[in-house]
Amino acid sequence: MKIAIGSDHAGYKYKELIKPHLEKLGHEVVDFGCDSDESCDYPDFIRPTAEAVAKGDCERGIVLGGSGNGEAIVANRVPGVRCALCWSEDTARLGRQHNNANCLSMGERQVDPELCLKIVDLWLTTEFEGGRHQRRIDKIDAL
Repeated sequence: MKIAIGSDHAGYKYKELIKPHLEKLGHEVVDFGCDSDESCDYPDFIRPTAEAVAKGDCERGIVLGGSGNGEAIVANRVPGVRCALCWSEDTARLGRQHNNANCLSMGERQVDPELCLKIVDLWLTTEFEGGRHQRRIDKIDAL
């Protein structure tokens, strides 16, 4: 799978943790920045990450920040992106099963590194259930 990834300074450490993990699993990673833990503005990096998913250049996207909230907001402004803010294995699983989330947002200040990687793995491997959930996704897309 080709996966876009982007962060601000507060999510930089997890971006650098996740990239080799994804590559080890056989995924191709496209890094949209940022490139250090120096203060920066997250929309500059999150928007291009989400746009790569919306355009179909990447199958999924991961966006990271301190809380993940702002990153999820930016990503969800891009038509065609369904970004789930996840802080537990349950939120990652449900984001895929019920919302067909094609983008994952996490806050580095909210989850420990071990849980971060578990969330990524679960989000990558969980299938969308379709059915009644597809009807809801169709309504979201029509907005």
